[in-house]
Amino acid sequence: MGAFDDVLASNEAYAADFVDTGLEGRATKGLAVVTCMDSRIDPLRMLGLKPGEAKILRNAGGRVTDDVLRTLVLATHLLGVERVLVVEHTECKMASVTDDEVHQEILARSGVDTRSLLFQTMDDQLVSLKSDVQRVRSSPYLPTSVEAGGFLLDVRTGRLREVY
Repeated sequence: MGAFDDVLASNEAYAADFVDTGLEGRATKGLAVVTCMDSRIDPLRMLGLKPGEAKILRNAGGRVTDDVLRTLVLATHLLGVERVLVVEHTECKMASVTDDEVHQEILARSGVDTRSLLFQTMDDQLVSLKSDVQRVRSSPYLPTSVEAGGFLLDVRTGRLREVY
């Protein structure tokens, strides 16, 4: 049995009923969402969106990294994005540890030295969120008309709170 047999079987069921909706690659609601990879977060459902309405960018902590900015440049100039929601969440592992602690834990568990990587953990999650929103707002590569906001999702209630 292969490592991906379960997901390939599920994909077969999906493909059997698949109907091409004719959606284009544009974000029809003009929205991009930057959020954490946490499995408890369902970005489309939490915002009442459907496929095709927004670009979803996910990483550890929902941080605005260089790669996220690169993707937002493409999304804003080529794919109809006019608004960016940066959504972090309560109970985020990235807000409860330091980069050093993550490096040490990975080394202890697997023997792999990850010190050449920057995990961008957060000493103060709200300060980090503000910084990430400011990074979007001040990017010289994004149109000045792009709106950016910072939000905190409560993973226990599903409620979003606008922070910045």
